[in-house]
Amino acid sequence: MNRLEVFFDYACPFCQRGHGYLEELAPQFPEVEVVWRPCEAHPRPDSYGLHSDLCIQGMFYVLEHGADLAAYHRRMYKAALTERINIESIDTLAEYVGDLVDAADFRRTLREGTYKQVQLDANEYAFTSSGVWAVPSYRMNGKKLDSIENVGVTKKQLEAFLQQG
Repeated sequence: MNRLEVFFDYACPFCQRGHGYLEELAPQFPEVEVVWRPCEAHPRPDSYGLHSDLCIQGMFYVLEHGADLAAYHRRMYKAALTERINIESIDTLAEYVGDLVDAADFRRTLREGTYKQVQLDANEYAFTSSGVWAVPSYRMNGKKLDSIENVGVTKKQLEAFLQQG
């Protein structure tokens, strides 16, 4: 089994596009296990756009509670990039994913900062330990596929990378 680490940010349109490519290509590569590595392209205190830290903390909640991760990914991309809801509001996020998770527990968990350190560690892992400089980025078997900033990766590039596995 090959482990593909996918570094992404819900507030990144290039990550959303790369995510779609991966969903399309995944059936061709059943030997690839995807490990989702969320990270903020512009973490606090950077003032560029909305911060996705709560979306990322929510992803860790979803993982721990066995909710539908694929649905959560789609929902967060839609929230940040299509519907442009206030992803910095815990109450707004909890309401937005209330059909996927227990909204009250999700809200409480984010308010308590249960996954805050995990989210900060994920940023550290991406940008310091894994050498990510732009998202989306992919790592597998010691090889890497990095995005071109403000361009991303093409479906053809991702497919070729997966074939190297």
